[in-house]
Amino acid sequence: MIQDAGFGNVPAAMRTAPETAALRCKGPIDTTMRILVVGSGGREHALAWAIARSPLTDQLFAAPGNAGIAQVADCVDIAAEDVDGLAAFARDARIDLVVVGPEGPLVLGLVDRLRAAGIPVFGPSAAAAILEGSKKFTKELCAQMGIPTGAHASFTEPEAAKAYIRRQGAPIVVKADGLAAGKGVTVAQTEAEACAAVDAMLSDNAFGEAGATVVVEAFLDGPEVSFFALVDGRTALPFASAADHKRAHDGDEGPNTGGMGAYSPAPLLDPGLEREVMERIIHPTVRGMADAGRPFTGVLYAGLILTRDGPQLLEYNVRFGDPECQALMARLDCDIVPVLKAAAEGRLDEIRLAWKPGAALTVVMAANGYPGAYEKGSVIRGLEAAEALPGVTVFHAGTRTGDGGTIEAHGGRVLGVTATGADIAEARARAYDAVDRIDWPGGFCRRDIGAKAVG
Repeated sequence: MIQDAGFGNVPAAMRTAPETAALRCKGPIDTTMRILVVGSGGREHALAWAIARSPLTDQLFAAPGNAGIAQVADCVDIAAEDVDGLAAFARDARIDLVVVGPEGPLVLGLVDRLRAAGIPVFGPSAAAAILEGSKKFTKELCAQMGIPTGAHASFTEPEAAKAYIRRQGAPIVVKADGLAAGKGVTVAQTEAEACAAVDAMLSDNAFGEAGATVVVEAFLDGPEVSFFALVDGRTALPFASAADHKRAHDGDEGPNTGGMGAYSPAPLLDPGLEREVMERIIHPTVRGMADAGRPFTGVLYAGLILTRDGPQLLEYNVRFGDPECQALMARLDCDIVPVLKAAAEGRLDEIRLAWKPGAALTVVMAANGYPGAYEKGSVIRGLEAAEALPGVTVFHAGTRTGDGGTIEAHGGRVLGVTATGADIAEARARAYDAVDRIDWPGGFCRRDIGAKAVG
């Protein structure tokens, strides 16, 4: 049995016995730790949920957290991009490991500040986070290392970009070089649409500094999948695959969003393709970053398209995807804490991962109007009834605790209703059963998450 000591603020129902999950990872840690998760979304709730289940977690903090994260961690009122405040808190609170969720603080150099203070941290340095912070840099790295990706060119002058578009023809893709909150990509079906996107970015300053350079690239035809690998600067460990749904409405209609649902694993990415992705894309990236003096540590999230010529890289993110992370954490069947610590300390060669059989699927519930204007403050009921179903966990994204302890919507994407099952079909059925138990007139969801994967 597990003694209460050593679990800090983790509820008894969430504790995981070491003879099951904790010891399935090679190279266990023999001391408990004080851990800080940075961020406030569904990804961070999933990470906090997994970390809280570990017997290696002494006390868990989150900055700034949300109403769901507050159920498993002590939330501190420090913004995710307040690098100075986070570094000071980690020092003063004697944090043993920091896990950075979103990309913003990574690009701002939070990892560098923490490492300079001797605090282990899971995530890349600012120099390595450029893989997400600059699409132009990533394309240049692909060219240097022979990584398969679409033909492309980068521009700072609109007329030069539009001339290139007219030479290439449509469909074609226009991307803001920098971070644009997932909104800086136009998949243009006509040359006119592509030229309008160039004007919006380079002439109208639609994305500020993030759009001061645009990358114009070939449209690649094929299904998209997400592939995740853990990296410690020199060793890359395949983590898992997933598929997400970006459009707001059923049938892939409506505007792009941060993600309306996901499932894992992606059936199209079989073991043979996984090996090909590691050999042709992930390993060359890790070598190239090390050679450039930018060793990468953390999670590489490769957005891939499976073409007739094999998998090609669309772009990199340098953190777990949201909502993919929710499905991944639900599937993981070993203690996440030694995995994250080993990546932070250059010891991934000691780690062996374990996964639950079957699949996991996440349905995002968003506030009415998202990704456009939406209202805050509507009350959400029925969460307990949803989580009473087998295999179901509801991860919070944009929530806050209201008067009397009610859960209120406080963002665009608000909940990630996640379920596991023997296969995607069962996980999907459970997730939508849970969605139907949630009483929230102020929200909506897609009803076709995972439908294509089950025929």
